[in-house]
Amino acid sequence: MAFLRSTLHMVWMVLTVVPWALAIVVAAPFWDATRLYWIAVDWLRRVIVGARVLLGIEVRVSGREHLPIGSTSPAILLVKHQSTLETFLLPTLMPHPLAYVFKKELLSVPFFGWAIGRLDMIHIDRSQRAQAFNKVVEQGKKLLARGTWIIMFPEGTRIPRGQQGTYKSGGTRLAVQTGAPVIPIAVTSAKVWPRRAFVKRPGIVDVSIGPPIASAGRDADELMRQVEAWIESEMRRLDPQAYGPG
Repeated sequence: MAFLRSTLHMVWMVLTVVPWALAIVVAAPFWDATRLYWIAVDWLRRVIVGARVLLGIEVRVSGREHLPIGSTSPAILLVKHQSTLETFLLPTLMPHPLAYVFKKELLSVPFFGWAIGRLDMIHIDRSQRAQAFNKVVEQGKKLLARGTWIIMFPEGTRIPRGQQGTYKSGGTRLAVQTGAPVIPIAVTSAKVWPRRAFVKRPGIVDVSIGPPIASAGRDADELMRQVEAWIESEMRRLDPQAYGPG
């Protein structure tokens, strides 16, 4: 049954991404990036609704009160990364457009990549690290100034449930250089949607939004250690079975 449900959800995503992606590509010469972004979020909502109806995945969110208020209030979201689910989910929860930092190879993915290439995202060449970070800072400043929030996964890749990856300081370096506060976010997505797994399971995914952490005058590495400590502590609170005693 879980395999059948997962297959149906995959079919649902494939069938729905085509018209939404084509709509973005066709509308791109005429509409601004913000309007195109919310079209994309409309598709993501359908993916999440499909996950609830077809897969039995529910989402429980806490800490919304910690999000900055104001149409141009900046923020950099640093998120625990366990599966594809949070990539789809976070834009549907946030009141501001989000700009992901991702490898440019994704732009060549049919339909999905064509669409995100028309949005205000930050795509980088990971083989050129110095130039890539300079691009993140340059574009990040422009996006933050007009109310788009930057979202990054400091572990860099999806981490198995109950494990902890290496937290890299790119997100906090960007925060220090732009002065934007950091919002740490813990997500227990691997309970129902493990990384690289086709079969998903029903259950509840907790999304916990932490208090904003000021970046002005901070050391990027020390700031990342604070972010890491909050996220990993929160993960153990939300999903104690995965981490065991201690």
